[in-house]
Amino acid sequence: MLKATLRSFLAHKGRLLLSALAVVLSVAFVAGSLIFSDTLGRTFDRLFASTAADVTVRPQEGLDEAVPSGTTATLPAALAGRLSGVEGVAAAHVDAEVENLTVVDDENEPVSPTTGAPTIGTNWHPTERSPVELTSGHAPDGPGQALLDSETADRTGVRIGDSLTVVAPPGSFRVEVVGIVTFTTTNPGAALLFLDTPTAQTKLLGDAKAATGISVEAAAGVSDDLLKRRVADALGPDAYEYRTAAEQAESDVEQLGGFLDVIKYVMLGFAGIAVLVGVFLIVNTFSMLIAQRTRELGLLRALGADRRQVRRSVLTEALLLGVVGSTLGLAAGIGLAAGLIGLMNAIGMNISSAEMVIGWATPVAAYVVGIGVTFVAAYLPARRAAAVSPMAALTDAEVAGVGRPLRLRAVVGGVVGAAGAAALAGCAAATETASAASLLGLGVVLTLVATVIAGPLLVRPVIRVLGAAFPALFGPVGRMSQRNALRNPRRTGATAAALMVGLALVGGMSVASASMTESFDRQIDRTLGADFIVQNGGFMPFPREITDRVRETPGAGLVVRSRFAPLAVRLPDGDRVETTAAAYDPRLDEVASISYARGDTAGALAAGHLAMDADFAREHGVRLGSTLPVEFQGGRTAELTVGALTDMESAEGFGARGGLFLGLETLQRYAPGGQESALYVNAAPGTGDDELRANLERTLDPYPQVQVRDIADYKKLVHDQISVLLYLVYALLGLAIVIAVLGVVNTLALSVVERTREIGLLRAIGLSRRQLRRMIRLESVVIAVFGAVLGLALGLVWGVCIQQVLALQGMTAFAVPWGTVVAVVIGSAVVGVVAALLPALRASRMNVLAAIAHE
Repeated sequence: MLKATLRSFLAHKGRLLLSALAVVLSVAFVAGSLIFSDTLGRTFDRLFASTAADVTVRPQEGLDEAVPSGTTATLPAALAGRLSGVEGVAAAHVDAEVENLTVVDDENEPVSPTTGAPTIGTNWHPTERSPVELTSGHAPDGPGQALLDSETADRTGVRIGDSLTVVAPPGSFRVEVVGIVTFTTTNPGAALLFLDTPTAQTKLLGDAKAATGISVEAAAGVSDDLLKRRVADALGPDAYEYRTAAEQAESDVEQLGGFLDVIKYVMLGFAGIAVLVGVFLIVNTFSMLIAQRTRELGLLRALGADRRQVRRSVLTEALLLGVVGSTLGLAAGIGLAAGLIGLMNAIGMNISSAEMVIGWATPVAAYVVGIGVTFVAAYLPARRAAAVSPMAALTDAEVAGVGRPLRLRAVVGGVVGAAGAAALAGCAAATETASAASLLGLGVVLTLVATVIAGPLLVRPVIRVLGAAFPALFGPVGRMSQRNALRNPRRTGATAAALMVGLALVGGMSVASASMTESFDRQIDRTLGADFIVQNGGFMPFPREITDRVRETPGAGLVVRSRFAPLAVRLPDGDRVETTAAAYDPRLDEVASISYARGDTAGALAAGHLAMDADFAREHGVRLGSTLPVEFQGGRTAELTVGALTDMESAEGFGARGGLFLGLETLQRYAPGGQESALYVNAAPGTGDDELRANLERTLDPYPQVQVRDIADYKKLVHDQISVLLYLVYALLGLAIVIAVLGVVNTLALSVVERTREIGLLRAIGLSRRQLRRMIRLESVVIAVFGAVLGLALGLVWGVCIQQVLALQGMTAFAVPWGTVVAVVIGSAVVGVVAALLPALRASRMNVLAAIAHE
């Protein structure tokens, strides 16, 4: 049996190749994501471990900033002097660092990275732990001198002697580049600008007596833990944050962990789609191979092989396929990880491919996924093979599964589908976001499974409709292509299922994104009344000098400032909610339209007051006039009065939790030092919009990080943000389509082999090669469109339910992107044509007599 199994595997290696490709893709994404994330993780582990001081003193961690407020936490620089005298301290020096700089050259072109990485300004204090070394020029000495990292200098063409303008939180200043530093470790992609310590304190922090931290070096023989205890005793255990080098490195890695996890989970998402779609391909391939080997398997049974041996033979073939596919997939995964590392290097993050990390978990995961998927997918065909009767060797056996009833599928699919429909109905009726999201996830899984199970039941009614025009358009060839697709509903359903999965995902997310876009558009039209909005491209805050320049712009009338600030509110029901509040100037009503359930803008922005979403207030027992304890960044607390309750239908969806906002005067009193997040600008009387826009753009030319937007521009910005998610879904669709095409090609190729005698007879009675190719192409098209119709129908149902979840967050609009739907259906037909090219060509080249004589 082992020899027979190996011979069978080698005899069908061409047919199994396409199934192996599905395994390769699945394993490649799993292995590549693990290798890439492990490599990045170890690289940054070494970076942070090698550059952290023995003990670091930082200000106490405050509230989480979901939206940057522009404030920089500081502590007294004099602490460095105090710590120098502590027993076991070899040295203590001041750190003065900010990460929200903008640096421009003499032509107002940004020197900052364009990849989203920060531009870090810090003081120059080289130690043996410094990540950079001075390689040309000299150290900065005075307020007009700076060092720049070599990679940024090379990318932007900056040389020693060039002048740069630094836009820092306290204001802009000019510097001359007097030296270039080179990274001795991995460059995380940031641009580094170094100033001398007094200049960094005054120009970056705005306070010559402030620091962002104190780095403490231990004397010989003093452990980091002991030094940390002594430093904490000297300054007070609860006064500041104290971290050893290991703790600081761990904290830095945790901050980076979110970025690494996003990359890992995105790639594992691709792997999951590849696995799911690959299962259909493998099941179909083995089912067809077994159907074509019915006589061979019956002969084995007649010669004495029992059911267990036949089943084991098929599973052994699957095991061989899984091993081969996993091995190739692991190699492809290493190549994929190398490509990703090269991509990261191209955008400025230098990671050596020679340091690629392949941990023991990677090959284990690769082989578990590859072999597991293949083994599971082949189990049902293996059981079907074991059921072949010895008498099948003596008959011209019919293809397995063609005429078998679908009652069991109907029952199981109906039960699972009913459960999924109930879950989706519960999602639509839910009033809590968490429960709605849970029911949505359950409903999506169950309805997908039900559609896959019951898919063959839908083949005949749907394909009869889809192919109804074929006989009229293509005559007998069209009729035969339609009947070929109807011949084996199980095979057609499994082939279409691979495409259906990807298109269902696209359909659901397209509806969700279109609904989000429409909701944001409606909200913007309803609330935003300013002529222009001045905003940072990355939604980062900007310094006060930009506000002053905008106010001085010719033609600028009313300018309303907006800031964001993290705060924590203690509510009457005992909950403590950390959120982000917005703060505005008093004349907010002139640039925005806000709907209030109770109160008005004057009450909301009055000193010592705040506004809150009415639904949120009702949920937590807050009323108009309630006094709430509020904690601001930096530890300051206040008792604020609820001066207004808003009724925006979207306070939760378009802002932070609770929809809180207050006056800038109140925020400045309890959380001073923030920066503007946006300016709402109206034209002065007699100034046209085009004239004001030109004036504003001229004014803001030295500040390339800031853009001037009207309402249409603002909508486009929101659309672009939503599109990022949609592009990811389209990428998943692309992967699903690639594997689905492999499935259609595989199915048609095996179907051509299966129908060799039939094709020979058709050719003998006058069917031309061209007609034969058209017949196979039409069969492929109708199968692909069938999968698209099922996928889009399922996706639209999911999209409706996703929109119901979004509605609980205030995004109440519903929209269906019909253009996308039509494009997907047309694209599916094209996919069908492409997938049929090779099988159709092979069929048309068959020798007629040899085909008729085929066994």
